[in-house]
Amino acid sequence: MPLEFAESERSSIGVEWELQLVDKDSNDLRQSADTVIAEARKYPELSPHIHREMLLNTVEVTSGKRNTVNECMEDLRFGVASLRDFTDPLRIDLATAGTHPFARPAYQRVTDSRRYAELVDRTQYWGRQMLLYGVHVHVGIEDRSKVLPIINALVTRAGVLQSLSASSPFWAGEDTSYASNRAMIFQQLPTAGMTPQFHRWEELERYHDGMLRTGVIDSFDELRWDIRPSIGLGTIELRIFDACTNILEVEALASLSHCLVDYYSQMIDAGEKPPVIPQWFADENKWRSARYGMEAILILDEDGNEEHIRDIVEKMLVDLAPTAEKLGCSDGLSKVRQILTFGASYQRQRAVAEANPKHAFDDVVELMRAEMGADSPLSPQAFSEIRQANTRHKGAGRRI
Repeated sequence: MPLEFAESERSSIGVEWELQLVDKDSNDLRQSADTVIAEARKYPELSPHIHREMLLNTVEVTSGKRNTVNECMEDLRFGVASLRDFTDPLRIDLATAGTHPFARPAYQRVTDSRRYAELVDRTQYWGRQMLLYGVHVHVGIEDRSKVLPIINALVTRAGVLQSLSASSPFWAGEDTSYASNRAMIFQQLPTAGMTPQFHRWEELERYHDGMLRTGVIDSFDELRWDIRPSIGLGTIELRIFDACTNILEVEALASLSHCLVDYYSQMIDAGEKPPVIPQWFADENKWRSARYGMEAILILDEDGNEEHIRDIVEKMLVDLAPTAEKLGCSDGLSKVRQILTFGASYQRQRAVAEANPKHAFDDVVELMRAEMGADSPLSPQAFSEIRQANTRHKGAGRRI
């Protein structure tokens, strides 16, 4: 069966951001998505931007199909600000990261949907562990022949993208010693994890036919790879990111994604071959980045050459600067360096947890909430100042 790839404008872009519904008094998750979305549905202008997800503690905010990252960020800010009109009266705050530090997966309720019910029924224990949150970036591809070469090139940078976004060191009240435990949990689903590399469209069609015929999937959308073709939208979808705790980092990662896709598209236009890496090295890079985050040493090529991730990022930013100027996201791309300065989210979370072990996980949630409100990463000192200000404001009440 042929796989049709929808028409799309080159380097158009869309962004999706999964948010947690956090109780302001307990810092635990609230199962209130039905109520919040029902209120949002009363306003037609919000419908394109606010969506259900698998769990009732989650609301997804999305941009429209845009030409620039800045336009996507405007949509996301509108969606978040609008949601607060419905969550504040319920004493729910909006926050997010790749995981919640202490919420128990077994206590979370699944959205009433046949699709999600079938997923949990099939995958059982691991399906019930999907207490996970991400950022997805779609970039338009104007020619189907470019899709697989660009995806395979992006696989060479997958470890970098995962490390920069890593925000899930804690799981059900434990420090996992991973930078992105979300990456490890999510790949337990049978069609998730690192992208398998195809070199001809017919190979992807044959794979898809086999998965349909054997009942592994019912539709292409059930292939939940870290980087995949979104055939109905005509995009490449980067799903590898842990959810960012603030919109500055969303902008940074969306800009980096936008530039990488267009950079490899330019290579193809110039008759150059985009880079590739053997599947076994791609799989190893995924594990290294999940485990070590911004301290990972990643494999660069089929010869096994390696480099520290920070050096890789610095070189990427130089190489991508002309593309960022072309796409109008130079400022967004420059914000990647702020992640290097402040540390990735998992590093900031651990610093806060180690500063106050008695209330470690509570403080991590409050950091997540504070960064969401500040629209940027926070140093430990800045977080402490915000917390003290909120404590003074509320007197003897709960922090933030």
